[in-house]
Amino acid sequence: MKTLNKLEAYVKILDTKGKIFTAEFIKKDGSLRVMNCRLGVTKGVNGKGMSYKPLQRLLMPVFDMQKKEFRMINLNTMYSLQTNGVKYRVN
Repeated sequence: MKTLNKLEAYVKILDTKGKIFTAEFIKKDGSLRVMNCRLGVTKGVNGKGMSYKPLQRLLMPVFDMQKKEFRMINLNTMYSLQTNGVKYRVN
């Protein structure tokens, strides 16, 4: 399994360009989260925007493919990323 740092993982996620990927991270409440998600979904976006900048809090907005809703990936606690059939460990 290849290893990435947080910045490299962020760049790998951006490189998916709307393709589905899997991220594993620890949620704010301390529980494990495995999420199949993607970037670039515009359905349901009202154009109002967020009241904060997620990247300043090391959060990345994505669309959860199971729940069909927008969620945030905590880049600070992410420990695994799978994209294009390759699984990476995130340190």
